[in-house]
Amino acid sequence: MAMGPRLDLRQSQSLVMTPQLRQAIKLLQSSNVEVSAFVEEELERNPLLERDERPEPRTAADERAPEAAAPEPADSHAAATSEAMPAEGAAPLDADWGNVYESESGGGPGAGGSRGSFDDDLSGIEEMADARVSLREHLGEQIRLTFHDPRDRLIAAQMLAMVDAAGRLPVTDAAIAAAMGCEEATVAAVRARMQRLDPVGMFAQSLRECLAVQLADRNRLDPCMEALLDNLEMLARRDQRGLMKACGVDAEDLAEMIAELKRLDPKPGANWDAAPPPVVVPDVIMRRLENGEWAVELNPETLPRVLVNRGFHARAVVGSKSKDDRAFLAERLQSATWLVKSLEQRANTILKVAAEIVRRQDGFFRHGVSHLRPLILRDVAEAVSMHESTVSRVTANKHIATPRGTFELKYFFTTAIAGTTGGESHSAEAIRFRIREMIAQEDPEDILSDDAIVDRLRKEGVDIARRTVAKYREALRIPSSVQRKREKAVPA
Repeated sequence: MAMGPRLDLRQSQSLVMTPQLRQAIKLLQSSNVEVSAFVEEELERNPLLERDERPEPRTAADERAPEAAAPEPADSHAAATSEAMPAEGAAPLDADWGNVYESESGGGPGAGGSRGSFDDDLSGIEEMADARVSLREHLGEQIRLTFHDPRDRLIAAQMLAMVDAAGRLPVTDAAIAAAMGCEEATVAAVRARMQRLDPVGMFAQSLRECLAVQLADRNRLDPCMEALLDNLEMLARRDQRGLMKACGVDAEDLAEMIAELKRLDPKPGANWDAAPPPVVVPDVIMRRLENGEWAVELNPETLPRVLVNRGFHARAVVGSKSKDDRAFLAERLQSATWLVKSLEQRANTILKVAAEIVRRQDGFFRHGVSHLRPLILRDVAEAVSMHESTVSRVTANKHIATPRGTFELKYFFTTAIAGTTGGESHSAEAIRFRIREMIAQEDPEDILSDDAIVDRLRKEGVDIARRTVAKYREALRIPSSVQRKREKAVPA
């Protein structure tokens, strides 16, 4: 067989993840706040991008607002004549100038002064506010004011260095005394004084000691409370009969003691340095129209708006003198154009998916969680002619503000539980809500077991297994029927 070179022409298709495509996918699965931060970086990086500062399109109601706020004609104020009004610059008759600062020039009210204008620079006023001190700084200041003996102050400083984030110091007094070469009684005395510092209950070895210090500070540490602290394991098991016997109290007194414990802080140092939880900013806003329909729109406060400055690009191209400059401008123009198109496509995709979710979950918005329908990504993807992965990215990290509150878009996607005798399927979230509702309304004399809940749900047309009910109940952090019976038990 002869061997020789030859040319072949082949045609094939392949999907290439270009940087622009990766950027579009990243923008699609990011929230409006994250997209705004990304756009701010692009505005600093790309000279052809600029922020769109044009006013939002105004509705008919907004167009009527200026007319309603327009000043009335002069003849409608005929009673207020010029003779009854004070002259311009005249002081009001009831003015009190006792607290007015007079400049060195001796000028009174209205006289010129170095600080006599509201246009003065007040940029440094925020610098006058004290910064929030950390927990260790707060305790360190109290230690310096509480302990005057250098030895006690050194022991207190060592304890402060060893305390954990929750405010506990599980190291024993003997171990600290051996490490520092002092007596155990001295360490115990320093620890006792430090436990009364603010916040009360710090530097305790155990949960019981932490709660006991806080109760003693409130003058509530009586023998009954000490017995309750000695049996915290029984309290965790909700064994109220055993607790009443151990503490020697009745059900009413035990309920008050447990309520007193709930008002204490088991981790007094955990929340001091913790940052406040971030506020959820909705990406989509939903409201009801006058005809009863729902309107869905993107949140204009967080939606980034940018434009491509093509005029600047044209002037820069004319003034460019090198090939590298023209290549740079072309690349920046392509990047800016792609970003604007990606943001527009992202907005349209989010609106399309959110509108379909609202349409399918109309019963939830009108009647509540019990009318939440089962929904999966495939249902929405087929309705809006998109891929399931696209719908998944759209609903990730995004929230919608509704008349019933702010929810994550993923909340409306729940698995389906079949109905009995081939009936309509039910949403898993609606079933969990129904289980919580039944347990909240149960009779203390007739506690519902998981099997009893299954029987009731099947009578309502829900085909569900007992293990599924137990799983949902545990997810809702509802104790078992045995623990609830102990908690709601009334002594004979």
